[in-house]
Amino acid sequence: MELPPEGFVLEGGQTLPELTVAYETYGRLSPAGDNAVYVCHALTGDAHVAGYHGPDDPKPGWWDEMIGPGKGIDTDYYFVVCANILGGCKGTTGPSSLNPATGKPYGAAFPPITIGDMVNAQYLLLKQLEVNRLAAVVGGSLGGMQVLEWSIRYAGLVDRCICIASAASLSTQALAFDVVGRHAIIADPAWHNGNYYESGSGPAAGLAQARMIGHITYLSPNMMREKFGREKRKEKELFSLLQTDFEVESYLQHQGRKLVSRFDANSYLHITRAMDEFDLRERFDKLENAFEAVQSKFLIVALDADWLFPPEQSMELANALLKNGKHVSYCLLKAPHGHDAFLVDIQHLREAVRAFLPWVKPAAGAVEPAAPAEAAPRSPRPDPPHPESEFGLIRDMIEPHARVLDLGCGEGRLLSMLAAERDTYGFGVDIDIQHVIAVIDRGHDVFQGDLDEGLAVIPDDAYDYAILGQTLHLVKRPRFVLDEMLRVARECIITFPNYSRLADRLRLAFAGRMPRSIGLPGQWYDAPTLHMTTLQDFLTLCTEDGIDVVDMICIPRTRMDRLLIALGLCGLGADRILVKVAKRPHAADDDRTKRPCRPAP
Repeated sequence: MELPPEGFVLEGGQTLPELTVAYETYGRLSPAGDNAVYVCHALTGDAHVAGYHGPDDPKPGWWDEMIGPGKGIDTDYYFVVCANILGGCKGTTGPSSLNPATGKPYGAAFPPITIGDMVNAQYLLLKQLEVNRLAAVVGGSLGGMQVLEWSIRYAGLVDRCICIASAASLSTQALAFDVVGRHAIIADPAWHNGNYYESGSGPAAGLAQARMIGHITYLSPNMMREKFGREKRKEKELFSLLQTDFEVESYLQHQGRKLVSRFDANSYLHITRAMDEFDLRERFDKLENAFEAVQSKFLIVALDADWLFPPEQSMELANALLKNGKHVSYCLLKAPHGHDAFLVDIQHLREAVRAFLPWVKPAAGAVEPAAPAEAAPRSPRPDPPHPESEFGLIRDMIEPHARVLDLGCGEGRLLSMLAAERDTYGFGVDIDIQHVIAVIDRGHDVFQGDLDEGLAVIPDDAYDYAILGQTLHLVKRPRFVLDEMLRVARECIITFPNYSRLADRLRLAFAGRMPRSIGLPGQWYDAPTLHMTTLQDFLTLCTEDGIDVVDMICIPRTRMDRLLIALGLCGLGADRILVKVAKRPHAADDDRTKRPCRPAP
């Protein structure tokens, strides 16, 4: 690689006089140069991210299920680059590379490296490939740390960042596992203080032990129990006094041997140390400060059974980005495999990545793929009008150019309508992963989360409006959810089914059957309703909690409903209620809540 006269200067102050980077590319760079995606690999990964090198290749690249024609990162559309990281042992300059000053492997003379050094080397590679801008940078684990570094160090060059199962720094527990792993290597007599290359044998036992220790953290406790339990091997072997015949021991030993056959111990030492030293809080004083200059749109993905990078660390990243007003979406994927799930259990991850990436035209020379029949839209669009839809009523309550939070946002149809017709910025929250993926695909920011756990990730007064459509009666803590909505938004728009409607009362009184309506679909045993409320109950809660009812629309279902509402009997005629509320100012009269009522047009 071409370097300036002074060589490749590392953050620690030392210099590499030469730099070699091994890389692979997939797809073609478009004439506009707008379709490049850089993939950052994890600790023991390499540049071979997809496909086969040849007919004798025993297995495809490490993320073959994600990258290729029609896959999550579709190479008919994107030009994908992946390189072995600095300090590695798969072709990029590392401890096993020849030191130009001595003509021998660097060994112990290889200088300490950082995540920043790795990213700087990747930047130089892309410059030589004439890639001047990245549509996206993607990576998991250590690769996710590189993604964060890319977003900070080269803020103006990356359109989108996908950070998977990673963190702003390692937890103390993760640090401890790395420390023990490194000690296992340097305690091996064959390590020779890092200068073992000429001996013909390296610290194989130490590296295998480090891998066994690390691999424990890659699997979830449930997966370990389901995969191995306390099962023993059927074929007995002669063991030493301290060995057992448990399946889990045999599995870990196999993983250790596999790594020894393909990885260098000194690379393991340098890369894990760089990973341990990565700490955005320490570097920027506060995590929010790290993302002040970030310009990329972010997708943060956490894995629910990951205890190496637990979900709360991913949520911290998303929260810090949100506090800086950045575009960020957050997904929490079911991942029974644990940390390794982003490599082996990727169905929803693949869908989320595909939805998040910018939609570009096929690269030059690529075959135009047929769009799947079920493909979701690639840009926000309003839904077709529906005669019973409340969207139009909600739209008319919202000022143009407002910031809107849609709680229980479903597939994002309302967000798309408001963006198209009110030029709003919309942000969604939903618990269902398929809904979250659909919202991402529509181009909106969204968090996957449970409303009953609160909106702590969202700062106070961050939005002009918070919307809760047909969800209030489904949450476990409606009063708490209302309080949270009023904390994060100036005004709140809520719709809910009214259980005091006359027709439903009569059905219950004379037929003895539970009511069914748009707000109350299905049979009673299938209904998700947790808290049945009426118009009067809701108004009473508003009075008790100091909430002003700014506007209220009673939505009928039948002509009789309309007549009752026209007579002022809203509680008897309304099938559903749409209400706009706001926190009552301290100086306001606390005796009664303002209760304007009007029929739906």
